[in-house]
Amino acid sequence: MNVSIRARRGIAGLALALLMALPTLGMASGIPPVLPDNRDLGAVIQLVTAGQFKAAEARIDAALKQPDLSADARRAFEFQRARMQRMRLDFDLTADQVKAEVRKQIPGMTDAQFAQWDAHGLFEHMDIDGERLYFNRSPSNLFHLSEQARQLRKGDHTTYATSGLPQDVNDNYIDFDRKVIAAARASGKSSVLPKRVQVTQTLTVKAGAVPAGKMIRAWIPYPRADAGQQEDIQFVSSQPSKHQIAPKSAMQRTVYLEQPAQAGKPTVFSITYQVTLYAQYHAIDPAKVMPAKITPALAPYVAERAPHIVFTEPLQVFSRQVVGDATNPYQIARRIYAAVDDIPWAGAREYSTIPDLSAYTLHAGHGDCGEQTMLLITLMRMNGIPARWQSGWTFTDGNYDDIHDWAEIYLAPYGWIPVDVTYGRLDSSDPALKWFYLGGLDNYRIAFNDGFSQPFIPAKKFFRSDTVDSQRGEVEWDGGDLYYDKWNYDFAWKILSLPKG
Repeated sequence: MNVSIRARRGIAGLALALLMALPTLGMASGIPPVLPDNRDLGAVIQLVTAGQFKAAEARIDAALKQPDLSADARRAFEFQRARMQRMRLDFDLTADQVKAEVRKQIPGMTDAQFAQWDAHGLFEHMDIDGERLYFNRSPSNLFHLSEQARQLRKGDHTTYATSGLPQDVNDNYIDFDRKVIAAARASGKSSVLPKRVQVTQTLTVKAGAVPAGKMIRAWIPYPRADAGQQEDIQFVSSQPSKHQIAPKSAMQRTVYLEQPAQAGKPTVFSITYQVTLYAQYHAIDPAKVMPAKITPALAPYVAERAPHIVFTEPLQVFSRQVVGDATNPYQIARRIYAAVDDIPWAGAREYSTIPDLSAYTLHAGHGDCGEQTMLLITLMRMNGIPARWQSGWTFTDGNYDDIHDWAEIYLAPYGWIPVDVTYGRLDSSDPALKWFYLGGLDNYRIAFNDGFSQPFIPAKKFFRSDTVDSQRGEVEWDGGDLYYDKWNYDFAWKILSLPKG
């Protein structure tokens, strides 16, 4: 299936019914349950996704008046109301506002040109109760999705690689990855070039977001130990000083903090820690790769996990087209990797508003790192290759940093290897460098999560702002979740000398 054809399809065909298969996660996860036996809820989900908010509100109101409604069902209906509010924050531009933003870079864009790009799905939009509204990142996404738009752009602008990274940052990664390969070959080790980093991550709740005196509860992501990737994690300090670090077993690890709001002042939470990071390079010999024996430990990583990993018919068709006649697991993985890498990067709406990330990415014809990664994981699992989620934060020696998602796949006899499909195939004639991120990883990243949609310890009482990932943090108070418009976050780092010995 050609990517340009998929791009013209916009956001239609999201496979809404798949949500009905989501198992109840319960309130302890901070993630809304979707109940497989509740038809009213399924109808509400479809109405919300279709932009029929008024009709959805009426159905939600009626459902919440049912005297025998279970607590989980009530929570699921209430989340759909929150989901609509979140979608309104994402889709808040009119066509005229999008045109005005684009014309700052393409002054001569005509209404006809806008209509043509819009018809091809290059400006993500929703029709909410009959009013067409555009995703607030659609003006900037145009230049990631359209070569024609990039050619028409006037003035000096940051050039981006296909990974979504600024081109100069991307080039620096390529130079470093070349050194990783050389170090791995010279040492015979797959984990090389250790680097000690100190990180301070801050979460600042805006003044007035919570009434003075009311307790604010915050969860800030914290790294998970992973031998050969990140080791020797040392907690340094926090604000406030009292804190609770989730156990090492937590798949989405955090530090929990709480303090009361003060009148007229922002409420600041922060943690500082140190960690040693390793770059990785696994030289895969395809001739040695064999189908994995699916043990109980590996079984969850070849299975569906609704709502974001579901083996839908469109995905099965796409998988057959991509994999073709390949039977060797490495060759299958390589074909999947290349196919997902061909899907353009674009800034994403909030994951909590999307019913199925992998289906969305396939049909939209674009995706950010998490959407591309979820599609990759789904396709790998469909073909019997164990695959799992990993995510955290990336940074450089300069001033660039960002949240990021990637994956790991299991190839026998090599075991789990990293895969970053968003960084994708590098611009190099050297096959080892070109395919570096299919089995290799830089050490300019910290992993907080080894799974998606996992519960926090201690549990979050109200809905998560991000129901899939955990990178920016989460905040709540007795009045409910504090969404992203109520707080800011920051990630600061410095490179330290490695401890002797």
